[in-house]
Amino acid sequence: MGVEGEGLEYAKKMLFGGRITVAAISIGIAQAAFDKAVKYSRDRTAFGHSLSEFQLTQAKLADMLSQINESRMLTAMAAYLKDQGRPFESEAAQAKVVATENALNVCDQSIQIHGGYGYADEFDVHRHWRDARLMTIGEGTSEIMRLIISKSILGEPAM
Repeated sequence: MGVEGEGLEYAKKMLFGGRITVAAISIGIAQAAFDKAVKYSRDRTAFGHSLSEFQLTQAKLADMLSQINESRMLTAMAAYLKDQGRPFESEAAQAKVVATENALNVCDQSIQIHGGYGYADEFDVHRHWRDARLMTIGEGTSEIMRLIISKSILGEPAM
């Protein structure tokens, strides 16, 4: 199974790599919620116009896409560093905290765009929010990720 006495280091390496995976899953969750919000905003009319014609809806969609892309870039950077065999612990923590919290926000905004239908099984947006919420906890909470990031900034061991 490995060298005796090095189990903790092995476990930490697995956790750090897993955080990149959680970030990637969160991006998928956010993208699904975003895609549903775009479709719904085009299809739903209010006051004779589609929701997508209203500036507030457009601003929400712009922010949602920006958050998804921010998450993608941080996750890609962490994965690249890992693939190159370089230190990636802080970047993995950054990717996880940003991607999971962005996913939660994107899902929340998607529910908002859907209005009451955001809770309906017909559109399934509420499931994305629940899935995103779980991602903020798995492989280390957002608070722990911030601790890891701050230790890296201060030149201290990650954990």
